[in-house]
This record gives sequence, structure tokens and C-alpha cells, in this order.
Amino acid sequence: MVTFGTTPLRFTPPAVSASLERISDFLATVPLFRELDRTAVRGFAELTREQKFAKGSVIVSEGDPGDALFVVRAGEVKVLLIGEDGREVILNVLGVGDHFGELSLIDGRPRSAHVVATQASGLLVLRRADFRRQVEESPAVAWGLMVELSRRLRQADGTIGSLVLLDVPGRVAKVLLEHAAPGQPAVLVKHITHQTMAQMIGASRETVSRAMAEFQEKGLISVARRLVTIVDRAALEARSRPRL
Repeated sequence: MVTFGTTPLRFTPPAVSASLERISDFLATVPLFRELDRTAVRGFAELTREQKFAKGSVIVSEGDPGDALFVVRAGEVKVLLIGEDGREVILNVLGVGDHFGELSLIDGRPRSAHVVATQASGLLVLRRADFRRQVEESPAVAWGLMVELSRRLRQADGTIGSLVLLDVPGRVAKVLLEHAAPGQPAVLVKHITHQTMAQMIGASRETVSRAMAEFQEKGLISVARRLVTIVDRAALEARSRPRL
């Protein structure tokens, strides 16, 4: 359960010298900025501010002003909705290099979900006004934003389709594939608990645990010290497709 309240934040002054170069190097790995030249990336890096959040801190709340883009530089956060009965529905789990708030860069509308730190996290913040001024000098980033929004829309379509067409094991298989490194065998790039997975796919933790046990028994995955490895990607992909 998320507890809302005022959380003290530590603000880091604008990046300078070596710190600026490190932030520029980091932003160059983020899909939104990856195609920009070094000068353009540095221009964005100069405008960022870093905020640090303790585990469990609410970073943004649904309905907050949509005035900034956040990029996860360290740690992990979850994007979620909370029903009137207090039930949490996790829309996504974001790690290093992921970002949220890109819609606000376009329309400036209020936040559509809560974002909570699941680990102690450091985030780079880029204000909407600064971003828009910089885009006027670097139009390539506008194209990058369109590509990223297209990717997010396709991901949302896939999530909706899986909730409608897949049984729980199929949905679990899809989540595992989405969070695994490429190739085979492939380790999950971030640890996702059975409870978190259940909140992502609209199922109970017990049902998710049964599906994971089934995959282990069939040799599709292996689990050691809470580390999940995909052993048979083809079989898991087949299980993640609708059975028509």
C-alpha cells in the first residue's frame, strides 16, 4: 500500500564540469536522446536537476501538474493506479534509463498515474518549458519523442490485448519476456516479485506463483536465489500468444 504525504527531497544544483559530462554520457544512452549529437545532448544535460527519493516515496501523484520529464538514473520506480478500494494496479516498472512524464511535454495535462520509488532512486528532471526551448534548437529530439510515444502506444495495445485474450500463465509469460534481456538464456533485467506481477496483470499472487512453478517444471525458466532465467524463449513466446 502506498502512503501519501510530504517527503523531503534533496535537490542537486545544476550539473557542472565532470558531473555534467557524466550526465551527458548517461542521457546519450536514453532512447529519447540517443540520436542527438554530443552538443545537443549536453544542452539537455545542462538543464537537468537531480532529485533523490527514498524507497516508498511518492514521486508524483495522479492529478499533479504535468510540468516535467523524469529519467531514472539510479534505482527503480513503479507506475500505478489506485482504486477507490485501495487496490493497486501496476502499469509499469521502470529502471535505469527509463523515463516517464513524456506526455506532459506535449500537452501539459495533469499526471495520469502515481509514480512511487520501489528502491532508493535518483531521477533527472527536465522541466517542460526548458525542454520545449531546447527542442526548438534540436528538432531531432521531437522525432525521438514521437518514436518513443509510438513504442509506448504499441506496448499499451499489447497489454490490453493480453488482458483480454490470454489466461494468467500467458500473461505471466508475456511479462517475463518484456523484462528479460535479449538472447537465450536470458536473465530478467529487473527483479519482479510475484505480488508485483500479479498487480501488473490483474491476477492473484497465488495464481502467478502457480504459473511460475509450471514454467519451471516444464523447463521454460529456472529460478535461483530469486534470479529468474529464461531457458526456453521459444516455448515461453508460444505460451504468451493467444490460444485461438
